[in-house]
Amino acid sequence: MNPFSSGTCLRDMIRAIRACKTAAEERAVVRKECAAIRASINEDDQDYRHRNLAKLMFIQMLGYPTHFGQMECLKLIASAGFPEKRIGYLGLMLLLDEREEVLMLVTNSLKQDLNHSNQYIVGLALCALGNICSAEMARDLAPEVERLLQFRDPNIRKKAALCSIRIIKKVPALAENFINCAASLLKEKHHGVLITGVQLCADLCKVSSEALEYFRKKCTEGLVRTLRDIVNSPYSPEYDISGVTDPYLHIRLLKLLRILGQGDADASDRMTDILAQVATKTESNKNAGNAILYECVETIMSIEDDGGLRVLAINILGKFLSNRDNNIRYVALNMLMRATTLGAQAVQRHRATILDCVKDSDASIRKRALDLLYLLVNDNNVKPLIKELIEYLEVSDQEFKGDLTAKICSLVEKFSSEKIWYIDQMLKVLSEAGNFVKDEVWHALIVVISNASDLHGYTVRALYRAFLTSTEQETLVRVAVWCIGEYGDMLVNNVGMLDIEDPITVTECDAVDAVEVAIKRHTSDLTTKAMALIALLKLSSRFPSYSERIKGIIVQNKGNVVLELQQRSIEFNRILQKHPKFRSALVERMPVLDEATFSGRRAGSLPTAISTSSGAPSNLPNGIAKPATAPIPDLLDLSSDDVPAPSFSGGDFLQDLLGVDLSPTPAPSGADMPPKASTDVLLDLLSIGMPLPVQTGLSASDILSSSQDDKAPFVNFNGLASLSSLSANATSPANAAPMMDLLDGRGPGPQKSEENDQAYPSLVAYESSSLRVMFNFSKQRGSPQTTLIQATFTNLSSNVYNDFLFQAAVPKFLQLHLDPASSNTLPASGDGSITQNLKVTNSQHGKKSLVMRVRIAYKTNNKDVLEERQINNFPQNL
Repeated sequence: MNPFSSGTCLRDMIRAIRACKTAAEERAVVRKECAAIRASINEDDQDYRHRNLAKLMFIQMLGYPTHFGQMECLKLIASAGFPEKRIGYLGLMLLLDEREEVLMLVTNSLKQDLNHSNQYIVGLALCALGNICSAEMARDLAPEVERLLQFRDPNIRKKAALCSIRIIKKVPALAENFINCAASLLKEKHHGVLITGVQLCADLCKVSSEALEYFRKKCTEGLVRTLRDIVNSPYSPEYDISGVTDPYLHIRLLKLLRILGQGDADASDRMTDILAQVATKTESNKNAGNAILYECVETIMSIEDDGGLRVLAINILGKFLSNRDNNIRYVALNMLMRATTLGAQAVQRHRATILDCVKDSDASIRKRALDLLYLLVNDNNVKPLIKELIEYLEVSDQEFKGDLTAKICSLVEKFSSEKIWYIDQMLKVLSEAGNFVKDEVWHALIVVISNASDLHGYTVRALYRAFLTSTEQETLVRVAVWCIGEYGDMLVNNVGMLDIEDPITVTECDAVDAVEVAIKRHTSDLTTKAMALIALLKLSSRFPSYSERIKGIIVQNKGNVVLELQQRSIEFNRILQKHPKFRSALVERMPVLDEATFSGRRAGSLPTAISTSSGAPSNLPNGIAKPATAPIPDLLDLSSDDVPAPSFSGGDFLQDLLGVDLSPTPAPSGADMPPKASTDVLLDLLSIGMPLPVQTGLSASDILSSSQDDKAPFVNFNGLASLSSLSANATSPANAAPMMDLLDGRGPGPQKSEENDQAYPSLVAYESSSLRVMFNFSKQRGSPQTTLIQATFTNLSSNVYNDFLFQAAVPKFLQLHLDPASSNTLPASGDGSITQNLKVTNSQHGKKSLVMRVRIAYKTNNKDVLEERQINNFPQNL
């Protein structure tokens, strides 16, 4: 016999497929077998039809297409014998689903089989209908299924109930037809029928409010009685599992009671006694008992209760937390999280057990227990809990430190009543897991420290001690360096010593050494090193005797490959060299930061009504323009360089910050005075590169000396705008204010004001017999690298151009922005034109000229036209 003929039995085909060593061999076997089955189908071979379908089911389970055998299922279902129908219905459930149109052909066969005299054939039809029933089939066959709910055989009633569940899910409108039949199933003694009846009632309650009210009034007492009988029933080997009588029926009954009791006080009251009985009599030493207890707890938490049962339920969950099974502990933690919204006081009794779960070896239990503990913290228990969590932080796994640190910091900030306690706990966290602390957390710590004026000395000493032992924690180093820079004199002089402190001796040399260690650590990032440079600049004023040593440390970064550090080093070195008088005023202690403003901005609730003095973005160190978005700059976020400059109608904040008089000199009558520039609300002491507007005819020495005689012109110091000498030609005929030399001659020379006012010739970018494109150029003032282009399109033909579209592409060193065109219809014969504005930014301005490739598309006489060209003849000075 041919090994791949239709006569091959299923066992031989499976053996041949399993003998294949490669996927290609398996595909070849399946391909040959499918070909043989197709040939048998075409010959209408009835003897082997059931065998072919069995093979197709196995092939389908392997993942190969078997759609060609779907009609064979219908033919077998239409057969008279039970064996053929059994294979046919099995194939129908495996090879088809409810979306197949072929199912329309099987509806009549299903209806006949549901009315068959053989109960086994009726059972086959019910199984198939319960698995692949569509909405149309549900409407057609619902009366037969409803009738079978009253069938004499319990197996048929059970299958009919399961089939009814699918019908009401597909067509909820049919739910009312099954209410009375479902209620009658709740009186069954047969557990198989009863459990399916309970599930049918539960699904009816979900899709029909009418059914829910009916079962609440008519069936609640019966369900309670049934559950009591099962709880008190003697040992029955037929239903016993681990010493519990039918735990599956237990759970189904509890779920239905939960649905009925939710939101209804009367129904809840009728079931409280049986729930208490289940909770107290069920053994928890077996998994089946734990499942029933968990479902009982969930029911108690969901129904309307005065609280007594809930305390019992929470105590059960507390026992679950002591179980060895991680799954039981995890579900208990989940349920306790829900219980905190209903009765947190009862959950508090298990706080110690929950804290032990935080230290569990299982990662999922640790995380869930930490989330639960976070909900249990209040003003009364915050201190002991934070102490326990910080102690565990020392020994916790690295992957858990991030979550644990975030929760501790959030709790400390939320429940701190004393600033000294807040500072102490945050220092402990920074010392143990500073690398896991987010930026906004240590920013908030610095804000609190700046506001706690009586704790400045205590804080800087505590940070210095922590710094000496935990230099590997990045955020601790940052906060310590900031505090040493601000309050280094307090550290050396032991100012504000508290009774709880141990005496410590720190010299000026020790303080400078600490900052030097921070700046030379190979693990320090840009932010830490930048903060250390600022701290050194401030210490040069606080410790004049170490000014030369500090200068030497700063100078070491003049050649740093990181532009930000190089820039700061050069600026700070110039201040130390040439402007010692101005230095002490410039590096005064940072003003107290407003905690409410900082907290409001962290929460995203800061008002945005502050107006900025200029819409121009600040210049970043790498030369990329970035628009300022924050209404008030963050002096603690050293990674941010965008500082807006709000205007104030009152006193000059810059004058208060630096301690110098920067008010404008009164002008004599008739004198032309430049307008007063606005100042930063909080001066960014870090950025450079902004022009320094001054009065015509004043030198740098005039500016510095005028701070003493109160006759200085108004200067907008955006950051440490370098105080080096101005150009010798400061008083030029054009009265142009030169840019200060920020980098000792390395910076750009004076800007030509004529650059923005220069006229550029128009350019015929593209011209053909049918179209002309003209470019007109202009520049933005103060932005020579940006070119504004106005493109004008003129139609030279006698036909109107519709759906006009202009596209352009530029190389990577150019950035292009196109505004919408004025129209998409271009009139004929030059009767009108279309204009479109382009904005091109050249990052290689002065080195490379503009270049652009354009594409123009339009319709004329119902034909699509596409024209392209590359434009290389832009003016060189663009």
